[in-house]
This record gives sequence, C-alpha cells and structure tokens, in this order.
Amino acid sequence: MVTLRPMTEAEYQAFLEPSIREYAEDHVKDGEWSEEEALEKSRKEFYDLLPQGLETPNHYLFTIVNEEQQNVGMIWFMLRKRQGKLAAFIYDVKVDEPFRRRGYASQAFRELEHKVRELGGSKIALHVFGHNHGAIQLYTKLGYVVTNLHMAKEI
Repeated sequence: MVTLRPMTEAEYQAFLEPSIREYAEDHVKDGEWSEEEALEKSRKEFYDLLPQGLETPNHYLFTIVNEEQQNVGMIWFMLRKRQGKLAAFIYDVKVDEPFRRRGYASQAFRELEHKVRELGGSKIALHVFGHNHGAIQLYTKLGYVVTNLHMAKEI
C-alpha cells in the first residue's frame, strides 16, 4: 500500500525541471507547440500555476511512498470551485520508471480520493494527452470517464 506524503522542497526542485521538459515534449508530440517555443511556454505555464512553489495556495504536491518507504513517484493537484462544488484537478502524476507496472499508480489514485474528500472535495478531474495510451487505460480502469474530447487529423 502506498501513502501520499507532502513533497519536500528538495523533491520539488528535483521534480520541476524534468516535468517542464516532459510537458513541453508532450505538447510538441501532440502538435500544439513547435519545438522552438515549447520549453519557454511550458516553463511559463508551470511558473504561472505554481508562483510560490510548494506554498502556492490550493495546490497540493505529494510524493508517492511505497510500503518499503521508497519514493516511487509524485502527484500534483489543485482544489477549485466548479459548479458550486469543490473539485480537484490533477496536473501531474508520475510513477518512476523502476516502479512502474506494480500497481502504485492505482494505489496512489485511491489515496488521492481520500485526500480530496478530507479537503472537502467531491470530484477529481484530469487531462491526458491522446498519445498516452497507458494513462488512458489506467484512468478508465479507475472509473474516470471522458468529459471532453478534442480530435484532429493530419491532411
């Protein structure tokens, strides 16, 4: 069983730059951003969302810790009012490569549900890039449903 522990400043610093790069790469891959602009746009989005880092109000960054007390990944969400209800929006979730395919992501999402409920939330939403088939499969298995769908075709 995993636990979600508030991320430390050192963990946050280790998370930030790789996540900015990965997010830029995903936007290039989906055709939304050019390679030349991607890193700058990604960095701007991260700093706009987390202007105070770990202390940014309503943002929660956790380290996923397994039963052996190893850090196996991270999860970041924000709480916000939607249609009069408090809802969580997941900005990022990662299980580190050596720990994938062991059920840690599913366990982390179940723990996340408890955290969101404790904070007064009643819904969890997320975005997933269309090319991320593994994540789509996981989220579907966990009971998430499509609420909006963008599609494109190269011609």
